[in-house]
Amino acid sequence: MQWSLLRPVGLVPAALVLTAIAAGAEGGKSAAPSEFLLVAQIVLLIAVGRGLGETMQRIGQPSVMGELLAGILLGPSLFGWIWPEAQQAIFPGAPEQRAMIDGIAQFGILLLLLLTGMETDLKLVRKVGKAAIAISIAGILVPFACGFALGEFLPDALLPNPQARLVASLFMGTALSISSVKIVAVVVREMNFMRRNVGQIIVATAVIDDTIGWIIIAVIFSLASQGTLDVASVAKAVLGTLAFLAVSFTIGRRLVFQLIRWANDTLVSTAPVVTVILLLMGAMALITHLIGVHTVLGAFVAGILVGESPILTRQIDERLRGLISSFFMPVFFGLAGLSADLSVLRDPNLLMLTGLLVVIASVGKFGGAFVGGTLGGLNYRESLALASGMNARGSTEVIIATIGLSIGVLSQNLFTMIVTMAIVTTMAMPPMLRAALAKLPINKDEKERLEREGFERRGFIANLERPLLAVDESVNATFAAHIAGLIAGMRGLPITVLHIGKRAEEQEKSRGAEESHEAVVKKAAGTVSAHGEGDAGSVDVVTRARRAELGETIAAEARKGFDLLVVGVGKVTIAKDRFDRKIEDIAAGFEGPLAIVAAKGKHLKQPTPDALNILVPISGSGVSKRGAEVAVALAQAGSGSLRVIYVATTRDKGAQRSASRGLSQEEGILKDASDLAARYDVDITTTLRVNRAPDAAILREIDTTDVDLVVMGVDRIQVDHLSFGGVADAVLGQSKVSVLLVSSGEAQQAPAEKA
Repeated sequence: MQWSLLRPVGLVPAALVLTAIAAGAEGGKSAAPSEFLLVAQIVLLIAVGRGLGETMQRIGQPSVMGELLAGILLGPSLFGWIWPEAQQAIFPGAPEQRAMIDGIAQFGILLLLLLTGMETDLKLVRKVGKAAIAISIAGILVPFACGFALGEFLPDALLPNPQARLVASLFMGTALSISSVKIVAVVVREMNFMRRNVGQIIVATAVIDDTIGWIIIAVIFSLASQGTLDVASVAKAVLGTLAFLAVSFTIGRRLVFQLIRWANDTLVSTAPVVTVILLLMGAMALITHLIGVHTVLGAFVAGILVGESPILTRQIDERLRGLISSFFMPVFFGLAGLSADLSVLRDPNLLMLTGLLVVIASVGKFGGAFVGGTLGGLNYRESLALASGMNARGSTEVIIATIGLSIGVLSQNLFTMIVTMAIVTTMAMPPMLRAALAKLPINKDEKERLEREGFERRGFIANLERPLLAVDESVNATFAAHIAGLIAGMRGLPITVLHIGKRAEEQEKSRGAEESHEAVVKKAAGTVSAHGEGDAGSVDVVTRARRAELGETIAAEARKGFDLLVVGVGKVTIAKDRFDRKIEDIAAGFEGPLAIVAAKGKHLKQPTPDALNILVPISGSGVSKRGAEVAVALAQAGSGSLRVIYVATTRDKGAQRSASRGLSQEEGILKDASDLAARYDVDITTTLRVNRAPDAAILREIDTTDVDLVVMGVDRIQVDHLSFGGVADAVLGQSKVSVLLVSSGEAQQAPAEKA
């Protein structure tokens, strides 16, 4: 293993020698900027940066440290010291050549801030907001004051413009007070503490630190561009920043969501959503530049809004992260390392000042965060863990230092000192935080919350992102719209209503605004009471009409990333065990989970009921658990009652063995259902039927109780037509009340008689 880690490093000298020879030959031809050198620089920065990043991760350090060290090794600190001619040949100091890779690095800063914003969880901040805000204020004020004081006492030789000491001091204060969300989140997630109380407070505090820090940096940038303390210009920057944030998090949030949704659902070109996200980032960066603050604020806010969009599939997220992590991060951090000449630390005075900077930065941040945690109600160990996490600067510090160097606030030596401080504090953080978190016990309330959240993450409803509702002009379609609205309203999911009838568009218009399927969905969603989710009950509905053959239309919609298709059409079945051709065409075009609605009984007269009295059969199978989860969600979303019936046949040997042991297996399954309902605060009634065929038991329960909706989890059976098995066929055909079949996404090889 050790040899496999060292082998790529051993290839670096050979690559440097070959590149230096080629660069020298290329440089001898012309003094003009060289594309060859640009490509060679990028290749070296990516190869060495990613290689060292891999090594760092394997020893428990953030990969960004490897990328930063790659630049230091390739710069004057090592390569330039060993072989200065070769280093100058590959990385010449000519302004034109430097500007080429600087342009890539500057765009990389925006992309890094976009990624940081996408990783910013505002829901988490809102959840622990009071404690995190109090902790963040203390964790910023103390190190900011330390950094500002240090800036006021720095020797004039370290400042590029001693007359503008105020700006440099403000910059130093900000640099020492900000934390790195990315690195903090990586370590907390690695320790499986992301959902622990203290883990949430640590990450939320880092998010607030980052946000406040970037706003301060934007204002300081405006101040630096004026050269003096112009109150009017600073006021303009502050007011402009506040207005920008206010518009972004109100109108902008919805606009970003609509643009991403439009690109995902309308454009057919390659990676349209990624294109729109990059355009949004660029536009918001330009806006912040126009109001007099740095472009990084616009990119950061754009990332937050993109990350909050309900339509951001895992594939799109991974594409962006892959592009940024594999290309822009090694180039940017490698270039930052190239700018840091650690050889200047041979000067005892500079070395002493750098050590003092590290001590002040660590004591100020650690002490401020520890005091803030204590004041925020955390105990000693929790405050210790919080302070350990907040002391990491990493990528954020390097970005700030690079901005300061580019606008003339920091000198080259001061830049090197700050980069050194960022490396030391960041590499010290992971082992300190791991040690602090490992000693934290878990209390009873936290354990219960973690168990509930773990269960929800494995569930079906909790992982839904985009339901699709396919309807015609029938009464059943209205009932299906009501059901879909309740499901979407649970978590504020965006939903698309697809009209598949021949005259559906005209029929929809003739129904009137209050009776349209869109209105039914919104009305049902509006009845959902919020259960800890800020968006519950509020859904965004888009309506589309069928433009092609039914199967082709459904297949085209399925490609847009829907993860549940709710079907409501006038005719559901044509025979005892056959669905209508329209249902079969819909199922053939959609490979994901289906929810087929069949309105019966009183729902034909009142398709938007005020309450649902639900019966859900369970048998212990995975698909029946899915049906139970949907039933519990519908019961929680509306009002009414929920009955759970365990069904099994005496021909089932497992059931006979369980009966001989006192029905422990069946009772255990019913207890699981009761626990599921309890997690959602839903009251249920349970019934056990083991000596009756499943379909007969379900139909008898319908006849002897006041239920008006049966929710069944069913498997798709792989035959020449759409089938969910004999039990589902019997219940669908003979039930006097409405039926909702919730199917699995993949067809099973053999028929399964499961409820």
